[in-house]
Parts: sequence; C-alpha cells; structure tokens
Amino acid sequence: MTADKPYSAASERNRDPILAVLRDAFAACRDVLEIGSGTGQHAVHFAAAMPTLRWQSSDRAENLPGIRAWLDEAALPNTPPPLQLDVANAEWPPAQSFDAIFSANTLHIMSWSEVRQMFDGIAHVLRPGGVLAIYGPFNIDGRFTSASNAAFDEALRAAVPHRGIRDVADVDVLAATHGLLLVADHALPANNRCRVWRRDAAP
Repeated sequence: MTADKPYSAASERNRDPILAVLRDAFAACRDVLEIGSGTGQHAVHFAAAMPTLRWQSSDRAENLPGIRAWLDEAALPNTPPPLQLDVANAEWPPAQSFDAIFSANTLHIMSWSEVRQMFDGIAHVLRPGGVLAIYGPFNIDGRFTSASNAAFDEALRAAVPHRGIRDVADVDVLAATHGLLLVADHALPANNRCRVWRRDAAP
C-alpha cells in the first residue's frame, strides 16, 4: 500500500466469492450505489467484471482520496467519481436513485441507530423492484456462527461499545419495514455471508 492508494488484504480475499453472488443478484441492474467503499478495491474489481453496471462508490470524506486513487488507476468507463456519504449526516441519502445497492462490512461498525438511518436512506434511493446486497458477518438466532466471529464481536465492542455483529432476524425486520424482502442468503468464506433483498415492485 502507498499513502495515496490504500490496500486491504481482506478485500482481495473476499472479492471473488462476493462477485459470484453479485453477478446473479445484479444481472438485471444498471445503476449500483456502493455504501462504504473503503479502499475502493471492490469498486474497481466489480466494475471491471460487470461492465454493464454503472458502479457509484461512496464513503466518508476521509476515505475518498484512496478510492479516487484506485478509480483513477483503473480508468474504467463505468466508475464515476466517488460520492461523499455518511449515513449519519445530512448528505445522506444522495439525490439520485439506483436499482441496486451494495455494502460490505459496514453494519457491524455502525451503531444500530446508524443502521436504521442507512435503511431509511436506502428506502429513498432504491427504485421499486431494486436489489440490496450486504456482505459481512451476521449472527443467527442470537448466536455467533463461529468462535472467530465471537472474538471479533468482543474486540469491536471493547473498542467502540455501540459496534457489534448484527443478527439476521433484526436486519430482516428492519428491511421488511421498507418493503425489502430477503431473496437469498449465501454463506461465504471466513464465516461471512452475502444476503440479498429485493424491494417491492409497487412504488
């Protein structure tokens, strides 16, 4: 990694399993918003692999220079400049709409209030019939799915008490309040999941 181009080993490891899910989930989509693009590695990899998608990256202001470095180096025609977005601030949600939304490793670093704000914003920008895909660790029936996830959750909460791995049931209830129904739940490597919801087609 350099000062201008950040690097995440985890993003390199998980990108292809996620891509396999997104190829199917986003097959009929054209405009994607990525919430919390991090280093920008996912944006470049997914946009290159799915050239019919317009991949709109976004993140907090401090992460935008790194994302721009990845996008500029790749010079892909389907990756516009990243948007400054923070689900807890006034610029959320963006003005435009999308038929697909993707987010990776965000729910467990947000407070539950911020997770709710994220879904409130998604309800404003995701078009009827649109698709939401979220990747990361999840609990099932209030239980950790692995010892490593339990240790990860403990570390998250020790550093910032409002953080923590979310339970699938809680997220599904929140999604349903915005007309998002679960259509797929993929178990992926390293005890992570990629869960996919579809919004009601009726406006």
